[in-house]
Formats: sequence, C-alpha cells, structure tokens
Amino acid sequence: MAIARPGRARVVALETNALLVRAIPYGEADLVAQFFTERHGRLSAMVRGGRRSKKRASGGFEPFHTLHLRLDDRGAELCTLRDAEISQVRGGLVASLPAMDAGGRALRWARTLFPPRVAEPEAWSTLVGLLDALDAAEAGDAGAPATLLAWAGLRLLASAGFGLELEACIVCGKVCPESRRALVDVARGGVVCTGCGGGALSLPWPVRRLAQGLARAETAADLAPHVAPTAARALLELVARAMEHHALQGARA
Repeated sequence: MAIARPGRARVVALETNALLVRAIPYGEADLVAQFFTERHGRLSAMVRGGRRSKKRASGGFEPFHTLHLRLDDRGAELCTLRDAEISQVRGGLVASLPAMDAGGRALRWARTLFPPRVAEPEAWSTLVGLLDALDAAEAGDAGAPATLLAWAGLRLLASAGFGLELEACIVCGKVCPESRRALVDVARGGVVCTGCGGGALSLPWPVRRLAQGLARAETAADLAPHVAPTAARALLELVARAMEHHALQGARA
C-alpha cells in the first residue's frame, strides 16, 4: 500500500510485510535497517531511537520472524520507519543453531542478489517458504537445514536470472548422460562438457539428480523429507559457489 501525503516534500507512506536482513548501529541511538519486503523488494530504513527503545519496533528487530512495517518514503536512499511489529513468530527456527545458520545465509544471499526497490515476489515466496520449513523441521533430521537452504539457493539464483543448467552442456547443448559425473562451471552457468573445457566442480550423478529435483520443487513441502548429510553438503557447495561468484561480480559492477 502506498499513500501520498500532502506537504512541502512529497512523502509516500508504505506498508508491507518484511524480513530483516541487516541492522547497523548509527550514532548513539539509531539504527539503519535493511529489509527484504513483500511489496517493494529490498529497502533500507532509518530507525530513530531503535537502539534504545524496544517499544519503537514492538520487538520487531529480530531476524527470521515475518514483520509488518509502516514506513515514510521521501524518495531518498533511506526510508524512515514509523513502526514495526512481528506478524509471524518462528520459535522453532530460533531454537536451532543449524536452522538459524541456514536462514541467515539465505537472507544474506537475497541481500546480495537483488537490487533495491524492485519487487521480487518469487524470491519473497522462497524466503518465507524456507523459514517456515526450517521452523517446522524435525530436530533429528541433520540434513534438513542444508537441503532446504540448497533448495532456496537454487530458486533464488533462478529468480535473479542466474539459474544453473544441470542437464546439458551450457556451451554446446550436449546432454550429460545419467549416472555420470558432470563438470560444472558456475561462472558459465552450469554443466560444461569436457569438449568445451569442463568445469572446476565435479558433481556426482546422485547429487546432480537431487539438485535437478530441488530446482523443480515449487515449495519446500515438495522436498523429500530426508537427505543424507553428505549429499546435502555437496548440494550446498554447488549453490554456495554460484552465490560467491555472483556476489563478486556484483561487487565489481
């Protein structure tokens, strides 16, 4: 929702659900908070008195919970937060260190991949789906956080236009046979056959098949409930390398 307010300077009131991705102290009492929002993509806001008053944000400056924000936007780099409240608590997630690590990495990836002030509905859906799934995951499933994070990473890459091609050579189009290892070059965007130079990352067929399945899964609920920790780690290495490459490219740009 955006409402223009009368006055000398044009102020637009924004209201949206959001996830906190970063908070930086500013001065003695304030915060600069960065959010990934449902309606406006990545937004940064000045939070006056945010370091002193919990009432100012209704306890809303905790990551992983879904927030409801009201902000004033004057068209500058920073909005001004009027108030925030938690609209969905994820108590199971914040009680698990592996789940918090997975959720935190996904939020950092979103901060790196997407430009400010561009609505990203698919990315928002992916992040909320990941956090909900981490919140509901069974404590004894050691591979769940890594598998869920890999699913979210593959979907975030695709939403940003960097989806990985894992079935055929990204250069010549030759299909990589099933049951065989594939050489992946994340800079090129996927599998590269030996005739086209290959890639630095060797992906076993079971892991590649799993990655293909994750990339096609629309929601976290579509995932197999249990993935071996070794396969989950291999999946996560693939996604992390792709994220690191695009983060470096963004920094150079």
